[in-house]
Amino acid sequence: MANHLDLEEQEKLDQLKHFWNQYGNLIAALLIGVLGTFAAWNGYQYWKNRTASQASVMFEEVDKVMRTGDLVMAERAFGDMKERFASTVYTQQAGLLLAKLAYQSDKVDLAKATLTWVGGSKADVAYASIAKLRLAGIHIEAKEFDLALTVLDQNYPESFAALVADKKGDLMLVQGKNSEAIVEYRKSWAAMDPRAEYRRLVSVKLGALGASETATN
Repeated sequence: MANHLDLEEQEKLDQLKHFWNQYGNLIAALLIGVLGTFAAWNGYQYWKNRTASQASVMFEEVDKVMRTGDLVMAERAFGDMKERFASTVYTQQAGLLLAKLAYQSDKVDLAKATLTWVGGSKADVAYASIAKLRLAGIHIEAKEFDLALTVLDQNYPESFAALVADKKGDLMLVQGKNSEAIVEYRKSWAAMDPRAEYRRLVSVKLGALGASETATN
């Protein structure tokens, strides 16, 4: 009986050796790949969290500079953030602050350039959308209507549909295209949360054009 069991065990061992000789390298390679991917993912998460933490600290310093109103220092600080932490939402936030300061300081070109950068950032789609809407507003004020429409025709999240339509209404209005403005304002009003305070302003815009919130036959 003992010899019979020994033979069975030896046979299983031989089968295992044969299997490992045939597939061992492949299994080892797959394990290395899986473990390498796991390690890379953990490394990426560590780098991402560490970068976000550092960017947060730098944003606080940049915010302090922005509050002084020193546009030269603010632009320099934002440049440093872009160089070191371009892929973070904190740099987008800093860009929005710089654009506001630049616009208030009559440095419109700087405001446009900064908003264009923020709008093109992949860090956070909401901040990018806000930047594009503000940029469109500057173009409208400067009567750069084609540029404004180009910005407004870009891709936006569904949650920004009402604000984009409202801004398009503004664009149509300043060009004297009242009927088209009404269409856009109605789109905005329909897409906006009924509880939103801004919806009242859209109603006021429609009223000023002699129109109601909904089309009537």
